[in-house]
Amino acid sequence: MKDVKIAFRKPIFPVSEALQQYLEKYNRTTKIQFLYEDLLRFSDSVNILDKDGKDTLWLGVMYPEYEFKEIEANLNKIYTLLHSDGDTATLPYLKVDTIDFCTFGNSKPFRVRVRNILNDNYTNFYIKQADASRIYGLELEDLLSPNRINFLIYKNTLIEEHILGIPGDVFIQKHMHNCTELEKAQISKEFVKFNERCLIGLLGDMRSYNYVVIPIHDFDQVIYRIRPIDFDQQTYEGNLKVYLPQYFKENHQMVSMVMEKLKPSSIEQYRKEVRSQIVKRVTSSKTRFDELITIMKTDNIAPEANVTELKTALQKLTYDVNFKYCKTMGDIIETGIKFVLRNYKKAY
Repeated sequence: MKDVKIAFRKPIFPVSEALQQYLEKYNRTTKIQFLYEDLLRFSDSVNILDKDGKDTLWLGVMYPEYEFKEIEANLNKIYTLLHSDGDTATLPYLKVDTIDFCTFGNSKPFRVRVRNILNDNYTNFYIKQADASRIYGLELEDLLSPNRINFLIYKNTLIEEHILGIPGDVFIQKHMHNCTELEKAQISKEFVKFNERCLIGLLGDMRSYNYVVIPIHDFDQVIYRIRPIDFDQQTYEGNLKVYLPQYFKENHQMVSMVMEKLKPSSIEQYRKEVRSQIVKRVTSSKTRFDELITIMKTDNIAPEANVTELKTALQKLTYDVNFKYCKTMGDIIETGIKFVLRNYKKAY
């Protein structure tokens, strides 16, 4: 399989005033005065290794004691906003166990682990640099997919809830070979659906380490779901293959399993199911979707050359001449969704 390459790191795009107003309207903002830059004041760090002694590329960071107390208090408040609408009753029982820093991601995220000292249960969340295209990806995932996304914005700071699951690369290496033949067929179906959702929502770079596989026990069987955890490459690249997980070499074993377990007719059936489900979701949340796309259409979140390359490829793929008139990535998303609405609304 020929791998898809992303040549350059995507820049971070500022959040426009219109997008900020949209986020405020739908309760995506917070007034806690804590910025991403506040976490950059760490005084020391150590490499974090996994259970096999391999470098995870995350750094465990440490702060001077007088600064950490203030940071911990703000992080605990953020935790309550994400999980209990700001209920302060639990604050005395919360403790920040670790703060980790990732240097290789576009948004250079911090991972915060908050523990309840009464029962030792802990929860992770992330603090990142706010990026407009990433926020569009989070919102589109919330609107178009079966998954709900929980995040908050304060100025240039993005706070994201942790998404539970087994990282795709870990699942492929350590778990997939233990699955039954029936489970492999079910995972194949989910990968086809995931592939189709990424294409329609134009979510790129879904290599195996950018999504998770979620096992769910259902009576006498285990079923699997696949959902993305990284939204850095939302509607930026011009290469259409970037938006199709099947073309990344990291997903080769998944693709091989799909070809082995599913007939072409079944693959097409599952693709149609995804499109019909997206029609239902867009129809049921039309006002919010239209508001988001109206803002996205006026936002500059990709070079003109990328827009031209992508709309040309989609016109060839769909034979829809409307892609020819797209001027922004927002236009392309809207045209693609309208194409799905026209062709699959009758499916339900």
